Amino acid sequence: MAHWAWDAFFYHVYPLGMCGAPPRNDFGAAPVPRLERLQGWLGHMREIGVNALYLGPVFESTAHGYDTADYYHVDRRLGTDETLRDLVAACHDAGIRVVLDGVFNHVGRDFWAFRDVLTNGRSSAYRDWFAGLRFDAHSPHGDPFAYEGWNGHFDLVKLDVGNPAVREHLFGAVRSWIDDFGIDGLRLDAADVLDIGFQRELAARCREQRPDFWLLGEIVHGDYRRWANPQTLDSVTNYECYKGLHSSLVDRNYFEIAYALDRQFGPNGIYRDLPLYNFVDNHDQDRVASMLARREHLYPLHCLLFTMPGVPSIYYGSEWAMEGRRRPGDDSPVRPALELGTSPGLGAEPALAGAIARLSTVRAELTALRHGGYRQLYVADEQLAFVREVEGEAVVVMLNASELAAKVRVAAPHDGVWTDALNGDAVIAGGGALAAEIPPFWARILVGR
Repeated sequence: MAHWAWDAFFYHVYPLGMCGAPPRNDFGAAPVPRLERLQGWLGHMREIGVNALYLGPVFESTAHGYDTADYYHVDRRLGTDETLRDLVAACHDAGIRVVLDGVFNHVGRDFWAFRDVLTNGRSSAYRDWFAGLRFDAHSPHGDPFAYEGWNGHFDLVKLDVGNPAVREHLFGAVRSWIDDFGIDGLRLDAADVLDIGFQRELAARCREQRPDFWLLGEIVHGDYRRWANPQTLDSVTNYECYKGLHSSLVDRNYFEIAYALDRQFGPNGIYRDLPLYNFVDNHDQDRVASMLARREHLYPLHCLLFTMPGVPSIYYGSEWAMEGRRRPGDDSPVRPALELGTSPGLGAEPALAGAIARLSTVRAELTALRHGGYRQLYVADEQLAFVREVEGEAVVVMLNASELAAKVRVAAPHDGVWTDALNGDAVIAGGGALAAEIPPFWARILVGR
């Protein structure tokens, strides 16, 4: 039986930004239940077809959430443990699963065990919890010891996840998140540099506790099968297609994304059995509306996102084509505070959400778009066609990124009448061919049974 994630459509929220939390934590302040704001968004999520929510960091941290101070309690800028418990329950009542960010590679300098090292030095019981910690040198912060920072950032202290005490602390936290909050999965931050043995043990423990628990890894480069396999994770972030999804439109070169899709999912594709996590922007990347040369390209872009193999995800606000570009050392432009009532007007294309809702409905109705194979039928500079097939159902997707209507003719998987599930009309296949005119900046999703 296929995992529930094959049928998921994710909504990605960066809570500290979306909920308007202060940029730095006052650890002496009373909790403020800003996370409650998300309960008001659940109706909107369901309207566009979302059935899974990925929440960025929610546990106590110093600043941006990836500098954890306490894995066992919710960040006071977002509320209390009860605030998160109530949100997860409300999501489940709305038919939305919840996946949290698991940040296990590194912690912040306010992490309680690191504070103990700062206070007690060599005599600290936690001196072995951190990678490369030694007392024969000084850190860039002037500490009387050195340690390994993540990717050269010494505000992020790398954990030694090979230490059994560290593992038990982290595994205990995850166990509590499943038991206390009822979460459905985790996205592992920086999984490409996180010890693979740690990931395997984490996976085993999570699945023992909850067999349908979903584990997603953040992977930018490498062979995805190293992480996504029966012993480790269920899925990884599809950064290979992330780039091609938008640059193929900017460059008028559908050959780029077509090559990636065929390499990954075609008849000889290397990831045919993996439900890769597909996205067009996120909390670490510029908003896709700021990367496209023409905002009309948002429509064929999302038509492909919802019809290609894998699990689609929308980053909060991007369903209205909100713009935003990161600045050196500052990600806040892509992590803004949003109020649901005003957000549609802040986007460049407020009608996009309706198109996404239609696409998510079609995807939910057609098994082949969620579970079928992938076979390329036609590629041109601004047109792409492929077929998704599963037993008893074939779906031909035709995309047009041009400002002009385009006629596309492909080999028909079989003769007969094909119904356009997206546009509501019919096309008759004859002589082994399937021909249709595709509207500008749009698609056809043809169903033949």
